[in-house]
Amino acid sequence: MRSARPNPDTRDAENLLIVYINRSRIQCAKVDVERQIDCWRQGSAEDWEVAVKLVKDGKSQHGLFFAHLASEKMLKALVCRHTQDVPPRIHNLTRLSELAGLKLDTQQGDALADMNQFNLEGRYPESYTPQLSSEEATDYIARSQEVLTWLIRQL
Repeated sequence: MRSARPNPDTRDAENLLIVYINRSRIQCAKVDVERQIDCWRQGSAEDWEVAVKLVKDGKSQHGLFFAHLASEKMLKALVCRHTQDVPPRIHNLTRLSELAGLKLDTQQGDALADMNQFNLEGRYPESYTPQLSSEEATDYIARSQEVLTWLIRQL
């Protein structure tokens, strides 16, 4: 008699079942959504601290990459909260805000869309744009901070 396979859509109030395929065997591991949210939130705070320091020290491209990462992690915490599921492994801030069910105003949407370029620059050298001035980098950090502060309040 074959044993029943777990349904990957089965959920209870506190935990999710995530299905891992390991050499044709299905293994289930429970994931605590609140713990996931806390990890994303903590990672966001740490990355934001690094972002501000790097931009202050004149390393704007790396700093803005970390600013993007901080926003991405906070958005992933919000996706977890909204879906009660683990967020997808994507980096597009606009798409993550949609998955989180957020209603952004135009300014917030533009800031997230603008920050997406720094994710690419940090990962793919051919995507580098000309070096930003200190003032431009500081402006991006200020815009990011406004959105990040709002995202934190949404959580």
